[in-house]
Amino acid sequence: MTLRWLMTLGERSRPETPTYAECPGPDEARAVALVDDCAQLFPILLAWRRALGREVTGWAEEVEADDVENLPQDVTDDWGPGLRLDTMPGGYVEVSDYRDHQPPEAVTAGPRVLMR
Repeated sequence: MTLRWLMTLGERSRPETPTYAECPGPDEARAVALVDDCAQLFPILLAWRRALGREVTGWAEEVEADDVENLPQDVTDDWGPGLRLDTMPGGYVEVSDYRDHQPPEAVTAGPRVLMR
């Protein structure tokens, strides 16, 4: 199997908490993308935002997989993404990297990068 980047769509379903974003596994997400390079995630995330008409969040992790429709069981069972990609006004994407830190649900702040 090939090492690729898998991203799930995590919608911001709590209007009273604007920074909250669901972290669904690949088998329960509304949208999923599998790409060869991390940079390919950005246009996909921005396309999701255009399609949905609001700010969205993507959760991404490097996984061993060849087909998004037939992901290995360990990928879906052990989904613990290391990157959070948040769309921002103006076409920006904020990247929070949790790979060397605590799981995303326990992190209040982490390294962040804005990309456009």
